[in-house]
Amino acid sequence: MHKARLEAFSDGVLAVIITIMVLDLHIPRGQTLAALEPLLPTFFCYVLSFVFIGIYWNNHHHMLQAARRVSGGVLWANLHLLFWLSLLPFVTGWLGENEFAAIPTALYGIVLLMAGFAYTILCRALINLEGKESMLAKALGRDRKGKISVIVYALAIPLSFWNRWVAQGMYVLVALLWLVPDRRIERMMTSSAE
Repeated sequence: MHKARLEAFSDGVLAVIITIMVLDLHIPRGQTLAALEPLLPTFFCYVLSFVFIGIYWNNHHHMLQAARRVSGGVLWANLHLLFWLSLLPFVTGWLGENEFAAIPTALYGIVLLMAGFAYTILCRALINLEGKESMLAKALGRDRKGKISVIVYALAIPLSFWNRWVAQGMYVLVALLWLVPDRRIERMMTSSAE
């Protein structure tokens, strides 16, 4: 199967997710900067989730550029990823409304952890389809960044109940780790084009 529909569908779903998240940013009552203060937790949660969606969109794009085709298994793996990402607006809103409380912080981490697992499953489904000698397989290698991310999420979830700020810092740390697009795929595509 050709990958164009998968890319278009995924782009559309991610755009809707971002749109739904921004709807939680309510217009403040008042004309001063102090009127914005109650919105700060929700705004910071929105920014963090927006960055995560951007990271997934960017890496998803690069991954599919390296793939030649998709299969039914890849389509389901992609839907699995989109399912977990579609929960981000809910956990983002809950986290912001409750000013980073422990249980919303932990649930936010669970959604991030499951999205990380789902992304790994999607990568593996594409590599299984294309082969271990494919451009994607070579570019991802052992995928240390992906494994580190999942470990950090898994550690942050129970830490949410000890210190929610440490857990939030760990989520930000993972975002910073991935903020720069995955250059492994770009390098592999550039070298194969030459």
